[in-house]
Amino acid sequence: MCKRCSWVNLKNEKYIKYHDEEWGRLLTEDDRLYELLILESFQAGLSWECILNKREHFREAFDNFDIDKVSTYGEAKIAELMENPLIIRNRLKIKAAIKNSRIFKEIVKECGSFYGYLRSFAPEIIYEDFTERTTSPLSDAISADLKKRGMSFVGSTIIYSYLQSMGIINGHSEDCMCYRR
Repeated sequence: MCKRCSWVNLKNEKYIKYHDEEWGRLLTEDDRLYELLILESFQAGLSWECILNKREHFREAFDNFDIDKVSTYGEAKIAELMENPLIIRNRLKIKAAIKNSRIFKEIVKECGSFYGYLRSFAPEIIYEDFTERTTSPLSDAISADLKKRGMSFVGSTIIYSYLQSMGIINGHSEDCMCYRR
């Protein structure tokens, strides 16, 4: 049997597949970085496994994370999302997703890409075991900048998790089959 990071629930095929094929692999495309940021913001106070299990429902509810559509959502769409039992129905998180979408677009316009924005803080991949911490000076800096720009649900813990998920922080344990340096 292949060794994986200890956080993986081996009884959940979606979680195994996510660990093996997505987590810690460098994402550079804005559409994927955007979706992941929105999903991570919904994770606040919950487990990633919960969000992952609902990811397809989130995609459907949020127009496949089309940033141009999400950034224009109004009260009618918020009400529709609040009635959807297949996603996390938290009004503050839904409103934050809409506001964060607008700010994400501003960052892309300013920096050329969201990946470029992130790399301005971290020019190299950081390797550290996922058990080392839940925040870092890097996640603190990015979180502070995003909050200064007006984003919500982007605290340092959420951003640290985001950076691990999208691969700027490679957090696979050294004995994990996905560990690469």
